Amino acid sequence: MLFLVDGYNVTRADDATRHLLPDEQRLELMRRLGARGAGLLGSGRIVVVWDRGFHAGEESTGGVEARFSLDESADDVIVRIAESEPGPVAVVTADRELKSRVRERKGRSTVMLPVSTIFEAAPMRRAVRRGPREGHGELPAGHERITEELRDIWLDGKEPGRKT
Repeated sequence: MLFLVDGYNVTRADDATRHLLPDEQRLELMRRLGARGAGLLGSGRIVVVWDRGFHAGEESTGGVEARFSLDESADDVIVRIAESEPGPVAVVTADRELKSRVRERKGRSTVMLPVSTIFEAAPMRRAVRRGPREGHGELPAGHERITEELRDIWLDGKEPGRKT
C-alpha cells in the first residue's frame, strides 16, 4: 500500500510539532515516520508531501520519501500521485476537500486515515489540574509496546536479569 501524508496538515495538528519552525516540523515528522512509520501506518511505501520547499523536489529519510510541491499545492501533488498509483492508497490528512478530491479520482481503493494516526504516541493536551500533582507523572500511551520493541531490539526479547 502507498501511504500519502499531507505533511504540514499533520504537523500543524500535532501538539508535539505545531509550534516548531516549518523546517523543524518537517524533520520531526520525517524522523518519526522513519523510525515508527510501519508501526503507525502499516506495511507499505510512505510518501510525505510538503508545500513548496527549497529542495530539488525529493529526498528520503529512513526509507520515507519527501516530495515538495514547489510551484503547485501539496494537495495537487497528493491527488496526482494517488491517481497514478495502480494499487490501493491511504491518505493521511484532516483536509476534507483533499479527501474528496482523492476519492473522486482514485475511487474505492482509497483509505482515509486521520492525522492522529501518526501522532498517537505524542503528548496530548490535558485538562488543567487543580491542586498539587502527585507522583512523577504518567507513562505515555503505548508505553508497553515501546518497552517490548526496545526489549526485542536490545535484548533479543529477553527480560533483563533473566537467564535462558
